[in-house]
Amino acid sequence: MTKRNIYIGAIFLVLLIALFIGQSVLDKTTVAEGAVVMAPRFEVDPLWPKPLPNHWYIGMSIGVGVDAQDHVWIVHRPDTVSANEAAADQKTGACCSKAPPVLEFDQAGNLIGHWGGPGQGYQWPESNHGITIDYKGNVWIGGNGTNDAQILKFTQDGKFLAQYGHSGKNAGSNDQENFGRVAKIFVDPKANEAYISDGYLNKRVVVIDADTGKFKRYWGAYGNKPDDKNLGRYDPDAPPAQQFRNPVHCAELSNDGFLYVCDRVNDRIQVFRPDGKFVKEQFVAKRSLADGSVWDIAFSKDPQQKYIYVADGRNQKVYVIERDTLEVLTSFGDGGRQPGQFYGVHSIATDSKGNIYTTETYEGRRSCRSYS
Repeated sequence: MTKRNIYIGAIFLVLLIALFIGQSVLDKTTVAEGAVVMAPRFEVDPLWPKPLPNHWYIGMSIGVGVDAQDHVWIVHRPDTVSANEAAADQKTGACCSKAPPVLEFDQAGNLIGHWGGPGQGYQWPESNHGITIDYKGNVWIGGNGTNDAQILKFTQDGKFLAQYGHSGKNAGSNDQENFGRVAKIFVDPKANEAYISDGYLNKRVVVIDADTGKFKRYWGAYGNKPDDKNLGRYDPDAPPAQQFRNPVHCAELSNDGFLYVCDRVNDRIQVFRPDGKFVKEQFVAKRSLADGSVWDIAFSKDPQQKYIYVADGRNQKVYVIERDTLEVLTSFGDGGRQPGQFYGVHSIATDSKGNIYTTETYEGRRSCRSYS
């Protein structure tokens, strides 16, 4: 064997050893990192949903929910579709038109139902906001328009069932007959109670009987009696506010009986028992100003609901939070218009398979599915 061959062989052996050591370090690093951060990962489905029929456009999409059949429901604001986009409605062109406010999609992304808007016997919100499909299959809709003090309940084909509260009748955060610009509704199947995120004008969580609409209890931040005093702008360096700021944007009840409330502009999640007893709180992206960081919450679909997914429309991402500790484990998304990016991500929901659905407000106006 020549010296040259021995030299080349030695170099090759050194490279193999270096590669082995490098891979070993990489494996250990991955294991070490995995031991620190164990969180679900998601991949965007760029083809969901499918294009809408009838040359329809969607406006600000301010609610998403999933029913027992894993159908995905979206509520949007047709009046935010521009005249250029709705040229057919304006009789100025052949394309396009405003879609109805309530849209139902199957798992493949096909539009299979649509309805909504003003009708006989009820007061459609000036600015609809939030959509929930309860355990009986009823569809609940809130509203955050100037005079919206009511919530509505329909069948899945759009038949009106009930209205609780009356447009223009809000009397503040201690009113027990009307609401104050409701953001969202959650219905507890065990107690048949509806938790109302109330809201963009009032500063409270309200619990009503889901069949009669009768007020049962309500509370503000930390379980305090709600106070409508103007708190001024949020200051991340000030002591935590003892009242919610507007909007109180979600109130979601876990399987084990903890209520997670989105105090959006205060950048925090507050946790309560169903009777309003305060448990704990967690700030998320605490230095976020303007419209805040905690927009909406959905739970993972394992029986323990180990994770919370938090939509943050200010920072354009979704956080994955360990529910037990409220620690932020990771996040996904970024600002932009491409698949996997967000603009004004507003609402979030999960289906039975653990997939995440989001909708966007402002100029975003998209709906998106992310595979688990």
